[in-house]
Amino acid sequence: MGYAHEYAHAILHRGRVPMEPTDHVVNWDDGPRKGKYYPNAEAFALPGTEDLADVPVAPGLLPGTARVQDADGSPGFGLPLLSAMLRDSYGLTGRRLGIQANTDLPGLPYYTHANWSRGTAGGGGLYPVSIHWASGPSGPLTPGLHYYDIHRHALQRLLAGDVTDRVRGALGADAPAEALETDQYLLLGVKYWQNSFKYNSFSFHVVSTDIGTLVQTWRIWAAARGLRIAPVLWFDEPRLNELLGTAGEEETVFAVVPLHWEGPAPRPDAAARPGAPRTDPRHRPAARHRDVERSCTLLDFTALREMHTATLEGAADRPAPGALAAAAALPAAGTDADAVGVPVALPDPAFPDTGVRRALRDRRSSFGRFDARRPVGTGDLSAVLAACAGTRLAGDTDPSGEIRLAKLYAFVNHVEGVEQGAYAYDPDRDELRPVAPGPQGSFLQENYFLANYNLEQAGAVLVPTVRTTAVLDALGDRGYRLAVGTAGAVAQSFYVAASALGLGAGVALGFDNVSFVERLGLADGDEAPLLIMALGHERPGPADFRHEIA
Repeated sequence: MGYAHEYAHAILHRGRVPMEPTDHVVNWDDGPRKGKYYPNAEAFALPGTEDLADVPVAPGLLPGTARVQDADGSPGFGLPLLSAMLRDSYGLTGRRLGIQANTDLPGLPYYTHANWSRGTAGGGGLYPVSIHWASGPSGPLTPGLHYYDIHRHALQRLLAGDVTDRVRGALGADAPAEALETDQYLLLGVKYWQNSFKYNSFSFHVVSTDIGTLVQTWRIWAAARGLRIAPVLWFDEPRLNELLGTAGEEETVFAVVPLHWEGPAPRPDAAARPGAPRTDPRHRPAARHRDVERSCTLLDFTALREMHTATLEGAADRPAPGALAAAAALPAAGTDADAVGVPVALPDPAFPDTGVRRALRDRRSSFGRFDARRPVGTGDLSAVLAACAGTRLAGDTDPSGEIRLAKLYAFVNHVEGVEQGAYAYDPDRDELRPVAPGPQGSFLQENYFLANYNLEQAGAVLVPTVRTTAVLDALGDRGYRLAVGTAGAVAQSFYVAASALGLGAGVALGFDNVSFVERLGLADGDEAPLLIMALGHERPGPADFRHEIA
């Protein structure tokens, strides 16, 4: 077993055995920027996105629903579509100034502490993922490597010239065909300090969820327009870090997302295909610009460094086809109806015609605004559960997206027609199978670390589990990124589904995982509860700031 097994065990038990360093104090005044800063890089404004017609969210959330055609009839991405996807997912779309129960509320009115909303959820609101676009000759710009500047919704050119052969070479000859038959790639890097300054050793876990939330936003967004997003997670990571000009222990590439581009498919030169000899390092292209750090003091954390090293080992050795099947989620177990209760049938899942953009713009964390006086409808609960259960990252270990890694449990507090209790969700039968009867509100609140939610007021609290150790056994230490990234993807599906239905939502990582293992009867297995996701109606007429008319 590698170090990732040890780290996964520490994460699961951190509510009872704190992770080192236990004396870490966050220096907020010396914190990093929420984004990278290239002061001398040339910038190009991206096309506006508001004129692009919105499309219903349902085709992107529910598996098996009919796919719609692109608004412009295009069979692939173009610059307007890419611009809209970036804006809707990671661009700054509003400012959070609503009255809520989170601890950062007093500072929000000050511009230096402003919290800007995005379509994608971010662990702790820190957003450490950097988006780079490697564009080849089939694209609309001069080929090169660009950074997506979230604050200006613009691209900054870091390097001119076609480097997509380097990307293909890093992916390897055994990468999915769709990844090798394009010359347009989004490279997702993680700047560790942007998260570790707050979460220290816990940060590797958090940034892995952040990768999952962003990729899932893109998968939802693209699927609603008849397009496919499938990340590649196994590749020659140092080679791509070299291309970006980053030091791997400070910032590293976590995922590569190939884009199917409009127009004829490019014909990469044979010499540029995977397997071609690597050139002398002195002659390999690399970004000319470097990120300028705001923080004066950067700290190092042993667990973070060791997890980076562990998941880097064998990064280019893609697991054999079918290897992930051994870690698939277990089916919902049968229950003793006399002892626990009979399964609860749920209505067929369905969503209103809410647009993807509207759902992403409305997405937010409820932070203390839940109101139990209005129960959640069973139809709404069914739709959210189905969207979460249908979530797949569908990366290079499971290109077809057939393997379900996450299993869902529901702690029901206030749902129409469903008795209070803990249930396992059976997505194949659209039903809830009882696990623990009776009120769960006290248990939920006692095992939550923070004071920004009253979980008893939520209609239901959903808990995704992943067989993390089984994933590591099947794929090696690098599988940790996939396991936890899948949980992040489920969280994003949860947020978007709740937003489309007009429900409040909140996802948290600060809870006693072991208590949930015990309550759900999982102690004899390998399912790890990775998130808690609260769902419910919010109090009517909340105080908020209308930034869009200011």
